[in-house]
Amino acid sequence: MTTFIVPIYNAERYLSACLDSLLAQTAKELQIILVDDGSTDGSLAIAKSYTVRDPRVELYRQPHAGQSAARNLGLKHAHGEYVAFVDADDTIAPDWCEKHVEAIEGVDYVQSGNPRNRYQYTVVWNRLYRREAITGLLFPEGMIYEDVLWSVDLWLSKASCRVIRYNGYHYTANPESTTAHSHPEAQKCVLQALRAKRKGASMRGKFIIAYTICRLKLHFIRS
Repeated sequence: MTTFIVPIYNAERYLSACLDSLLAQTAKELQIILVDDGSTDGSLAIAKSYTVRDPRVELYRQPHAGQSAARNLGLKHAHGEYVAFVDADDTIAPDWCEKHVEAIEGVDYVQSGNPRNRYQYTVVWNRLYRREAITGLLFPEGMIYEDVLWSVDLWLSKASCRVIRYNGYHYTANPESTTAHSHPEAQKCVLQALRAKRKGASMRGKFIIAYTICRLKLHFIRS
């Protein structure tokens, strides 16, 4: 079984399309965990309607605490052998789950999108993880770019990866999302956190962190 974790915050414009794409998966053994992060729009009502529509959909609520806290809450309730994160404003192709499950044999996680190497992307979506490989790996709460630090921790754990040439995750450039805007202080904070991790890392770890810092700086310059 695959568990999808969807953090939700004021996503009423996109949420139905997201959830429809999850329910349309050709792989039917699913647990779909929705975590409402204190939405103030119609997101909660939409999420509730899907729990009535399909018993595979579960809804949890928390006061607004950010995407990291929502994902961590979702992980606490995950029961699937595999776990995937999907943002509430994105959709996935009907065969997304099937393609990734087929490719995960013998590795800890599968990453798609045809990157040059496994360290190119620090986003946590567009991957399928073995739940046992990420047990105890929590998102740092109270900060932006939390997926960067989580991904680096995953790589430092020496989790094995397979990259597949498949593009079934449809990212939505939401102008209202957190990462759609520049956050100089948050950028400074995540770079400082990465440098702190580098101090006690192995040679391999130092390379991964240095590479990630370089890519982030380039991304911040372009954004």
